[in-house]
Amino acid sequence: MPVYSMTGYASAVGGAAKSPVETPSKPDDEAVSGRRGAGAQVGVELRSVNSRFLDLAFRLPDELRGLEPALRELIAAQFRRGKIELRLSTQRSEDSAWPQPQTDQLHQLSRIEGTIQGWLPKAAPLSVNEVLHWCRGASTTERLDEAAMDVARKAIAALREAREREGERLVGVLLARIASLRELAAQAAPLVPQVVARQQERFLLRWNEALRTAGADAAVPAQALQERALNEAAAFAIRVDVDEELSRLGAHLDELTRLLQGGGELGKRLDFLIQELHREANTLGSKSAALELTQISVEMKVLIEQMREQVQNIE
Repeated sequence: MPVYSMTGYASAVGGAAKSPVETPSKPDDEAVSGRRGAGAQVGVELRSVNSRFLDLAFRLPDELRGLEPALRELIAAQFRRGKIELRLSTQRSEDSAWPQPQTDQLHQLSRIEGTIQGWLPKAAPLSVNEVLHWCRGASTTERLDEAAMDVARKAIAALREAREREGERLVGVLLARIASLRELAAQAAPLVPQVVARQQERFLLRWNEALRTAGADAAVPAQALQERALNEAAAFAIRVDVDEELSRLGAHLDELTRLLQGGGELGKRLDFLIQELHREANTLGSKSAALELTQISVEMKVLIEQMREQVQNIE
């Protein structure tokens, strides 16, 4: 399965063609019946950024606000996380800027106007602008909502492809960082026994020096003092030993690799593993008793922080 990023951009444009109208029976009706036009253009823009949950925002013209539930359902079916903003705009061509009134519409308006003037003789007659405005609102020749949904489907599909491409790039970046962390762990592994042996030797030297300075207690046998020194040195070696941290770090890297190669919705699991990696690197630095291990710990933290920033963009 592919890995999807939560960041992406997509857009699509489509037209809403007018339905053909019947040829008028009278030549004089040609002026009001109109012809088949190009209709309106519908544009959809989708912008997506990272978010803990699926957060949707819509910017729709007033005439298409009723499409929001259907658009929300379309997006929710394709994405699980991310803050997604959908902008929908319409632009009418010059041919469709003015509606083409139909004969039945004009007859209906005439009947309504006659009825109103019969009851209200002082009522002003309808103006041309009022007639055109009414015909535009009542016209059913343009299916703008259907065109908007079709364009939205294309934009959503394009956004999904864009997020997939970005996710593929993020996987490559993360796998490269994992390889670098493995190299650092391999460099640290042979240093661990050397550091432990060196620290034991230093501890025993300081112990013996402290005994000579304070003076040996005749009541305590020399063998007992030597055993106590060895026990203290062993305890100290355990405190500075980071082999366990390196083992856990390797296990976390193996799990990260498995998840990235398997794909799917990984964001939250990857984020948890990054926290575990950071914890192991911190422990490695705090327990380090050698400059070499401290430098390795710092480099690991830099790589893990870079991974954390990338993982936050994965769905």
